Amino acid sequence: MTHENTFDIDEAPIHAALSSAASVDPARVRDILAKARMLKGLNADDIVPLMGIESPDLLEELFDAARYAKDTIYGRRLVLFAPLYISSKCSNDCAYCAFRSRNKALVRKALTQDEIAAETRILIDQGHKRVLLVAGEANTKNSLQYVLDAIKTIYSVKHGNGEIRRVNVNIAPLNADEFALLKQAKIGTYQIFQETYHHETYRQVHLGGKKKDYLWRLQAIDRAMTAGIDDCGIGVLFGLADWRFDLLGLMQHIRHLETAFGVGPHTISVPRMEPASGSELASCPPHPVSDNDFRKIVAILRLAVPYTGIIMSTRETPQMRRDTFALGVSQISAGSRTNPGGYNELVTEEMGQFSLGDHRPLGEVIRDVAGLGYIPSFCTGCYRLGRTGADFMDLAKPGDIKQHCDPNAASTFQEYLMDYGDEETCAIGERAIEDFISNMDAAPARYSRIMVSKVKQGKRDVYR
Repeated sequence: MTHENTFDIDEAPIHAALSSAASVDPARVRDILAKARMLKGLNADDIVPLMGIESPDLLEELFDAARYAKDTIYGRRLVLFAPLYISSKCSNDCAYCAFRSRNKALVRKALTQDEIAAETRILIDQGHKRVLLVAGEANTKNSLQYVLDAIKTIYSVKHGNGEIRRVNVNIAPLNADEFALLKQAKIGTYQIFQETYHHETYRQVHLGGKKKDYLWRLQAIDRAMTAGIDDCGIGVLFGLADWRFDLLGLMQHIRHLETAFGVGPHTISVPRMEPASGSELASCPPHPVSDNDFRKIVAILRLAVPYTGIIMSTRETPQMRRDTFALGVSQISAGSRTNPGGYNELVTEEMGQFSLGDHRPLGEVIRDVAGLGYIPSFCTGCYRLGRTGADFMDLAKPGDIKQHCDPNAASTFQEYLMDYGDEETCAIGERAIEDFISNMDAAPARYSRIMVSKVKQGKRDVYR
């Protein structure tokens, strides 16, 4: 599908909706929640009353509806990944980021391909199968080629029983021809955050570099999808502007993509601002988001776009991450480092892009997740079988994707346990897998037992 790339956020209806928001009508809220339980999504008019909920009783009804949507669509699986920062060199001056160009205290580093391979081996030895490649926006002649070489390096590393089977990418906006090259590199998802959809706030916090161009960044997903990358991720850095404005801006972006391309984003990330070296703004967000409002954001997104994945990073504390699993989060990072070379024990974390709230290693996160009754999934099957974009949604919306995702989650978790789990983790994990399979319908349960059995017999990378 082709179209003129003229999309921009229309602030007028957002301001009108927020200024005219009346006191919350419990009957109206309950009508919206009943509509949300049909799992067809919500529009902006539905979202506004939900954002205003303060009553503990209504808030619990909102959370209960979100839990229903999360459990119905995603069940108990939770996808895990790790970010792999390859460069902190950046030409942008973003007031909230440690990588900002004017932060002279930061020691800049771009990993060599050998260093990228070494980081990849460390992640493989931890048990990871998915990584999110992250690079500062250096804006140099060879910056894209550097990323393409890094992707090739990551995929090339085989270590012990492991390998990285999917590389997602979070890098600067590209033009359509460059996105086509990224597509050829066999990436999974292309991810880019607008940070804030509020034009004036965006201008105030982006002080230099190409990232100052609001529309170039906003329209990046259009160019990526035009180039054939149909799995894209978007997000907001909550705390820069009023979270209610940014949530409605995010919904405008989503609906535009659905209209223009027939499919919205594959994932939405919901980071809150955290302290960052060299940034006073990051320590004092202009519009801080409370824990309760943050939970509300996750729940509303789960109801508004029920078939879109929601990603929770290690910016948040272990307890906040636990709270949001049930409310809508379907993917989490674990054991993260946010500085190039950070998985090497000799590299300090002081050079990270931002502060972390969850410092636990992957194994500890997995024990926690499995102990809560979730299945840590390392599945990458959909991407290698072509179930992406609209094809994925065609399976997800009638609920058929669980026939694939649940067995794949069970087999990949079993693989992790056998290759990387210690005695305690294996005991917790085996119980979780058995409970998980026992609660499936007959067909996926049968597939799951066959696939898990194959893994136990020594086969690896079992998926359907």
